Amino acid sequence: MSRKIWVFDTTLRDGEQVPGAKLNLYEKLEVAHQLKKLQVDIIEAGFPASSAGDFNAVKEIAMKVGNTDHLMITALARAVKADIDAVYNSVKYAEKPLIHMVLGTSDIHVEKKFGKSKNQILDIGIEAVKYAKTLLPEVQYSTEDASRSDFEYLWSTIEAVVKAGATMINVPDTVGFAVPEEFGELIFKLNDRLKNLNDKVLLSVHCHNDLGMATANTLAAIKNGADKVECTINGIGERAGNAALEEVIMALNTRSPFYNANTNINTKEIMNTSKLVSSLMGLDVQVNKAITGDNAFAHSSGIHQDGLLKSRDAYEIISPTEVGLDDMELVLTARSGRHAVKNALEKLAFNQLTGEQFEEVFADFLVLADAKKEVYNHDLYIIVEKYFARHDMNEEIQHHSDNFYELLDLQVISNTIFPSASVKIKKGDQIFKSSTVASGPIDALYSSIKEVIDIDIKLLEYKISSVSRGKEALGKVKLQVEYKGEKYIAKATDTDVIKASALAYINAVNSIIVENLLPKIIKEPVTQTL
Repeated sequence: MSRKIWVFDTTLRDGEQVPGAKLNLYEKLEVAHQLKKLQVDIIEAGFPASSAGDFNAVKEIAMKVGNTDHLMITALARAVKADIDAVYNSVKYAEKPLIHMVLGTSDIHVEKKFGKSKNQILDIGIEAVKYAKTLLPEVQYSTEDASRSDFEYLWSTIEAVVKAGATMINVPDTVGFAVPEEFGELIFKLNDRLKNLNDKVLLSVHCHNDLGMATANTLAAIKNGADKVECTINGIGERAGNAALEEVIMALNTRSPFYNANTNINTKEIMNTSKLVSSLMGLDVQVNKAITGDNAFAHSSGIHQDGLLKSRDAYEIISPTEVGLDDMELVLTARSGRHAVKNALEKLAFNQLTGEQFEEVFADFLVLADAKKEVYNHDLYIIVEKYFARHDMNEEIQHHSDNFYELLDLQVISNTIFPSASVKIKKGDQIFKSSTVASGPIDALYSSIKEVIDIDIKLLEYKISSVSRGKEALGKVKLQVEYKGEKYIAKATDTDVIKASALAYINAVNSIIVENLLPKIIKEPVTQTL
């Protein structure tokens, strides 16, 4: 029978310890509501003894998000009365409140951090748990730096605090020192003793990623008997971060027969949660990060695209829809093979090209791909139409490219009084010009473009990053827009980031035109004949 694994999310506590990632009250509430949608079992909402602001944030989350018996709300305390009181007074408004306290067990922490004997630290822990139990029935005790602790002292601590009333024992790899085999063995031994002592006490792990093994150590712990895992969204947290919730969950789901464990997590909310945390905290997700990275489900290699088109399971072990994304994305680049390009052309109804004609179109595609990095469907229309024009075959094709917009020129002025932008845009044989003043240079730029295009779209996300070094560094802009409830992602790269911003927006607009304003290829086939 599959075991239930409890998921404890510490994004709002350990995750917020990333320099510069501090959230205000309203942002914390927004993240907490999303974590509730994700269906985590426990939210660690902060460290209330650290500041009045954090105390109030934990209290608000307890009142407004913890108003259900399906979710526990907790916060962190050191093993001192004042901290425990702060946690209790902030989380007590939740339907299911929990007090979480931490105290070191390694020789390094006991001797160097606290300057006390092991017996003194043990007594402090016991008294702290006894006091917490007078306030709430649910108490978690974390043995800080457990992975570097003497095993018998670690166990004597766990045994003592369980007898004092702790209902959850957390075993942290605080500095990411452990390796999976070693950590798995530690959890196996602790679990064996703990279940003989009190089988109702949950055994938990909290792994850091200093050596890049947080997820692996967490999964090894589950395999060896851990009942609960502590994670953060996108793996954020102190130093190199924590075990990434999305990686642990999708590993359990994908390799279910191996781990024989399940969670309550609603995986279709993973991407929404990832994007919200990334946006509010200002922490970009590594593009090739597992599960939530931009490229996690994007395929540009010709070999991979060919295999995927023949059979999804050739290179795909998780469907993007499982984590809340749209279906498989085949990114057309200079590395894309003929099969992927031909498949894209056929979806646009260019399905009767001869072998010789396709080879010439493919050669044009490669030239554009080298210059533009990524090729969109509207680019394919233009490539094919230019091919027809070159061979005096204009009568054979509907001129869809006349519906697309092309940026001809732009000027943006940035200042504190009147940020403004002017654009010159082409559509078919028409030339449009627009100038706008707005609250900032990008706002002015996009307002100018929107005055030209006749499409009501909403900008949801705008991200800019550098993809090379030096004075001639390329700036990459990625944005997401919404049109009639559907979301579209577009990118562009240029040494001028303002121009890249405009090009990305135009790419998004043209993608909407392909999907919505041109003939619906699937419902209304439009076969291009030669």
